[in-house]
Amino acid sequence: MIRYLLLFFLGKRTNLSLVGGGFLMSPATTRTASTSASTSASTSAPKPIHSEEGFAFTLGATRIRRSRVKPIDPQGWPERFPAKELCSKCGLCETTFVTEVKNACAFLGPGMARIDEMENNVHGRQRNAQSLFSLSTADEARFGVLHEPIRLAKGNKIDDAQWTGVVTGIALSMLESNHVDAVVCIANNSGSSDSGSNFASPEPILARTAVDVLRGRGVKPALAPSLRVLDEIQNDPSIRRLLFCGVGCAVQAFRAVQSDLDLEEVYVLGTNCADNSPTPEAARNFISEGVQIDANDIDGVLGYEFMQDFQVHVKSKEAYVTKPYFTLPGTIAETSIAKSCRACFDYTNALADVVVGYMGAPLDESGHTTRMDKSFQTLTIRNERGAKMVDIAQKSSRLNLGERALGEGSHEKLASATVAADAIVGAMVGGAVPEKGMPGWLGQIMTFGLQRLGPKGLNFARYSIDYHILRNFLFVVKTKGDQERAMMAMPQNARDIVNYYQEKDKQFADLVSKIQKADE
Repeated sequence: MIRYLLLFFLGKRTNLSLVGGGFLMSPATTRTASTSASTSASTSAPKPIHSEEGFAFTLGATRIRRSRVKPIDPQGWPERFPAKELCSKCGLCETTFVTEVKNACAFLGPGMARIDEMENNVHGRQRNAQSLFSLSTADEARFGVLHEPIRLAKGNKIDDAQWTGVVTGIALSMLESNHVDAVVCIANNSGSSDSGSNFASPEPILARTAVDVLRGRGVKPALAPSLRVLDEIQNDPSIRRLLFCGVGCAVQAFRAVQSDLDLEEVYVLGTNCADNSPTPEAARNFISEGVQIDANDIDGVLGYEFMQDFQVHVKSKEAYVTKPYFTLPGTIAETSIAKSCRACFDYTNALADVVVGYMGAPLDESGHTTRMDKSFQTLTIRNERGAKMVDIAQKSSRLNLGERALGEGSHEKLASATVAADAIVGAMVGGAVPEKGMPGWLGQIMTFGLQRLGPKGLNFARYSIDYHILRNFLFVVKTKGDQERAMMAMPQNARDIVNYYQEKDKQFADLVSKIQKADE
């Protein structure tokens, strides 16, 4: 019923390529039959990863080899980078660690299929993926290894945070309590040559003070080279304990090379993530052309998110604007979503120790839709290191934990309908991409209806996860030419989700067939 209602309202006039989460810095975000983290109780969690436990060679020999290596000039992105148009600009190739790209890159060779084995290396076990059916609490099949049930959370005492400061609060606590010597995070590029606002201009920094960490507040909705600081870390003997903050593709690459850094302790704080813009200019264009924020006001934009109420929320210095997904022009998706993000199957950041998101959190507060800086986020703890980080943040009064995250409502039909109405998918099967979205009044009706009839909480996160996996599978099939090659680059849980929909949903199976025939 929901599928047909959605398609009836949407027709060919809606861009759903951006539905269900831009940058999921919160739930489940991005970034889901065992259901709860209690399943991990029988497995002892790993200790902080030391250099000798990693994947690579001895540090001395590696340093000698790397001293002769020339990093790739970022000005050559993406053509000169190994993954070409699928490069997520994680920063690895901009360092002497480029020698490890074949095995570290999330978009080369087996790509994210490596997550299955790496989960065991990082967390001491793989996720329990026996069931994909909706449950009121989080399931590992979608959300990854759970050390304990996913919790709601808010930051505390973090001024000027885009949300409430959960990520910033944890990072500050780790540094201020002397549990780490430095924090890798993404700040706004104060030296950006772009005119006006730099909210979407990411700059990786090695934070050594609280002031440095605070520069990392807010989501940067463009591809960010988090690993660009790897050489700096390796060459600084004062850094023995490190906190790395990043999205899924960057975390996967970092995990592949972290043993070469010869660190005593490594902690990884992840965020859920989907559909970042390829460049800062593309993110700014989305705000001006998609959300239609006046050009004179863009300089005041602090951030934006695709929220659980089926609207884009834009936070600026002067205002807080919301716009229904369905009113966005279909043509905006092609330029606003990086191709690497269309080939990503790690929405939920499977290899981080602890993950912050928002799609699995309730947005409604006392009957009224709330703002992102008033809303709960979700906290996914994957192992003992993650639990330790959360405990430190609580004791530092930087983090407030709420109840367990719950969900309600069916999500499968809505996920399938969203894929069918997606502008990027439509273009792949030869359909026309609408230049305009729904009229505002109709978009408001759609938003009102889906807020009340659609999935909520963790089930909204499941909807968003499934939608992105299905859409991205179609993109990879189109890119690689066939299903078999596409499946080889996906983790098992993503394959299971695709197989489930191909078996249960004729509309999705037909889309797969159309894309394959179009390439014959």
